[in-house]
Amino acid sequence: MPETVARLRYHRASPSKMRQVLRLIVGADANEAREILRFCERGPSEPVMKLLDSAIANAEHNDNVPEDELFVLRAFADEGPTLKRGRPRARGRYGRIKKRTSHITIVVARYDDDELDRRRQREAAVAAPSRVSRRRRVQESRRRSRAATEEHDHDDHDHDHDHDTEDARADEVELVDELEEPEEFEASASDDTDPSPNGDDETSESEGEK
Repeated sequence: MPETVARLRYHRASPSKMRQVLRLIVGADANEAREILRFCERGPSEPVMKLLDSAIANAEHNDNVPEDELFVLRAFADEGPTLKRGRPRARGRYGRIKKRTSHITIVVARYDDDELDRRRQREAAVAAPSRVSRRRRVQESRRRSRAATEEHDHDDHDHDHDHDTEDARADEVELVDELEEPEEFEASASDDTDPSPNGDDETSESEGEK
């Protein structure tokens, strides 16, 4: 079983803090380890993520092992040199400050053939229902889109029919107005001609009296 190693030396963090994160990814495959580190809220998760990416890249380029066949075989942190610092305290005392460092190592390896076959069969068994359900979801969405399109076309047809009905009503109103206009004109004409006969009658009556 080929192994690929990536090391990070003299990292400015204590080994105890690094080990808390490294224990989370031991035994996990490459994708799962990345997901764990991505959602880990501890500070050392970021350098461990970069070191894991480096180990996976080494395995791909140096050993020609694809990423989906890798898992974290070992991950540990050794203690590096400690930097001695201090701070003045009360009454002339001197407080010692120890800045610890650590050497981090991640080892990735390829699954054996039997394990790879079992994993692929399990993934295929899990993915099959999802594929069927996805196909059904696509068909259902297409059916809904067609139904929505047909309903929209029907609404447009009804809307056009309403417009045609309104236009017909408007034409009828205009036609009625045109038919009523001559009657008004005749009424006005008769009003203009009435006074002259009445005037003539009055004149004849006045002449008879004379």
